[in-house]
Order: sequence, then C-alpha cells, then structure tokens
Amino acid sequence: MPKLHEMRKEIIEGNIERTLFKLAWPLIINNLVQVLYNITDTFWLGKLGREALSAPGVSWPLIGTLMSLGMGFATAGFAFVGQYIGAEKYERANKAAGALYSLILIFASTVAIAGFFLAPYALKFMKVTPNVYPNALAYLRIIFVGIPFSFTGFAFGFLMRAVGDTKTPVKINLFTVFLNIILDPVLIFGLFGLPALGVKGAALATVTANSVASLIGAYLLFTGKVGIHLTKDTLKPDLDFYKRIFKVGLPSSIGQSANSFGFVVLTRIIFGFGDVTYAAYTITTRLVNFLTSIARGISMAMGTMIAQNVGAEKYERAKKIAERTIIVNFTIATTAILIIGLFRVQIFKVFLNDPAVIEESAIVLKYFLSSVPFFNGIFVVVNNVFRSSGHTKKSMILGILRLWGLRIPLSYVLGYFVFMSSVGVFLGMGLSNVIGATVAIIWFLTGSWMKRIIEEDVGKSRITT
Repeated sequence: MPKLHEMRKEIIEGNIERTLFKLAWPLIINNLVQVLYNITDTFWLGKLGREALSAPGVSWPLIGTLMSLGMGFATAGFAFVGQYIGAEKYERANKAAGALYSLILIFASTVAIAGFFLAPYALKFMKVTPNVYPNALAYLRIIFVGIPFSFTGFAFGFLMRAVGDTKTPVKINLFTVFLNIILDPVLIFGLFGLPALGVKGAALATVTANSVASLIGAYLLFTGKVGIHLTKDTLKPDLDFYKRIFKVGLPSSIGQSANSFGFVVLTRIIFGFGDVTYAAYTITTRLVNFLTSIARGISMAMGTMIAQNVGAEKYERAKKIAERTIIVNFTIATTAILIIGLFRVQIFKVFLNDPAVIEESAIVLKYFLSSVPFFNGIFVVVNNVFRSSGHTKKSMILGILRLWGLRIPLSYVLGYFVFMSSVGVFLGMGLSNVIGATVAIIWFLTGSWMKRIIEEDVGKSRITT
C-alpha cells in the first residue's frame, strides 16, 4: 500500500513528462513484445506460403469483434479503479476490480462457445478465398478455445495500469512471448519428433502462452502481491456494481466491437482485390504496429494519469497531460512511417519474398500509411482520454464515426466505383484517419469530458458517460 500511495502522489502532483515516461516505458516494451508475438507467427507462417500467412490476419478481426465486448467492460473497470485510487478510496477500488474480474470470466466463457460454432459462417461472410479458408477456420477455432485465458489476461493488464503498475504486466509478457517464440517453430514444423501442425501449431502456441500469462496474473491478484487484492468476497456477484460497469462499459463495448466488426467488413472489401492485396495489407499493419508501439505505450500511460487526475478532480492538469501526449505521439508516429517508407522493400522481403506483394505494399504506404500519424498521434490519444475519464459514449461515437461513417463507405466507393482498384480502398482508409482525427481534437477541446464517474461521499451515484 505505501507504494500505491507514493505512485498516486506522483501521478497527481509530479512532473508530467517525467511521470508520463516513467509509466510509459514498460508499456512501450510491452507493446513491442506484443507485436513481436504477432510478428513471430507472421514470420514462421510466411515460410509456408501466402495462404498460411493470411490465416491469422483474416481471423483476428473476428476474434477482436467478440473480445472487444469484454474489453469495453475492462475499460469501465479501469476507469472506476483508477478514479477510486485518485480519490483515495482503496477498498472500493478492490471491490470494483473483483466485480470486473468475475464478470469478465463469465462473459469470456460465453464468447468462447459462441465463437467456436459461428466461425465458419463468419469466414464465409468475409468472403475468405478457398485457399485461405481451411487454415483460417482451424486457427480461429483453436484461438476461441483459449479466449477465457485471453480475457482474464487483459483484465489483469487493465487493473495493473489503473493502479500505476506498468512493470508487472511486461515482465509476464516477456516470459510468455519467449515461450511463444520457442513453441511456434516447434509446433508449426513438427520439431523434436512432434507432428507438424502448420497454422494449427501457431494457434496452439498462442493459446498456451496466453494461458500461462493469465494464470500468473491471477496468482498475483489473489495473493495480494500487487496493488489490487482479489478475495472470495470481492469476486461475489454484485448486481448493483455490475449495473454500473454495464452503464459505463456498454458504450465502449458497442463501440469497440462495432469497430472490430467493421474490420471484418473491411477484410471483405480488401479481399475483393485478391490474396496479394490482403497479404500486403497484413504485413504492413504488423510493421506499423511495431514501429508505433512507443506512441501507443505513451498513450496508455497517459490513460492512467487521466483516470487518477480526474478521480482527484484535477481537470486542468488532466487536459495538459493529454495535450503534451498528442504532441509527442504525433512526432513519434511520423518518424515511424518515414522509417517504413525508406526500408519498405528490404523489410517486406524478410517476411515474404513475393514481388507482387512487395509491389502492392507501395500503394498501401502511399495512400494509407501516410495518415497513421493522425490516427496514432491524435485520434488514439483523444479516444483514450474519453475512455479513461469514463466518458465512453464519446469514445463509442468517435470510433463508429471513423470506421462506419468514413472508412468503410469511403474505401468501398473509392475502391469499387471511383478508382476501381486497391488504390481507392487504401485512400479511403487514409482519409478516414485524417477526418476522424480532426473531429476528435475539436471535441476534446470543448472539455465536455472533464467530469468524474465515481459516486460522491454522500452516496449519490454520478455515472455520466
């Protein structure tokens, strides 16, 4: 508890830049590790060919759609726990954490069962090509079996960020990614006398690593070795608090799942131009995620500071934190895209030495990647401000506007009716980032998010989204 008090004081009163980077560097490493996690699959599956490489890329938009429902509630739990700590209400923070954890576990089990049986229909809706379909279905179903571990794992990460402990999750992830790196080639190619499982091996390696991470996180929470201490009492169903989590978390769940499903639709649009276009898109997005992990880590650290400062009702300080994060992230994202542009061909050859895919990547870079600084530098930061302060309706509206109001219609119309090529698709994606960032910054500057969601001491609930 002394460490929790000390961290809270630094977040509420300390130097903004120093505290931001202190919280951010473990998250940056964590993001890089997570991307490495994904790149490992991409690297090894690329050795099996274009169809195997595309299987995870096809599968994750669908997995993300269902996982985003749970992540919305985790976002609500993060906001409650962070604001309770900012307001120095530590017992309520533990109660909120327990309610979140039990709710996530129940929800995850339901998602796993539904996803397993709905997988074939979803892939057919996405118009996945016959060459990719068998691998995608096998990969998808194995991942869904491990969904409960994935859900409780990211719930642990959210809770740790809420208390300001950004180091513990990265230690766990470093271990599990190392495990995944070892298991991937062993299970994919059948080393040491084991059968060669191909795409199934990549999925099994991912599920195994996620399960280990989840179990370690659960051990730390239940033994009280971290800022949050879960007990049987805190895990007991609390319908009143469940309602509060639903009220704050539902808009975020709807927004994030709608966005993830939007990528299912976007996958259908991109696949309309063939395997080559989709393979180029898959590799490029992996690279962007790797090079922008610094910006995303800083944005996540900002979320912890926003939640606790809003909980302490230090709104002007919270606004200043967000503004400085926007400047830093825009600069970092711009640098990352320049690096990809300079070394695009060499980097692509590492993953897939396919001349057609490398040629297509030039189109992705020119029309889509050039807009990434607006997304990572502005849109993501503002979205995190809204979520961390508990104003999830604003986050939901922003996300749906960017994807459903802009990206999907622009990509479809420009791709199929104006340019009649993948140029239109990627141009539509780029325009959605720029316009979405413009709307986000204007909304942020109105200050309508500067209001906390935790109840007052008099007992009156103030849940405003």
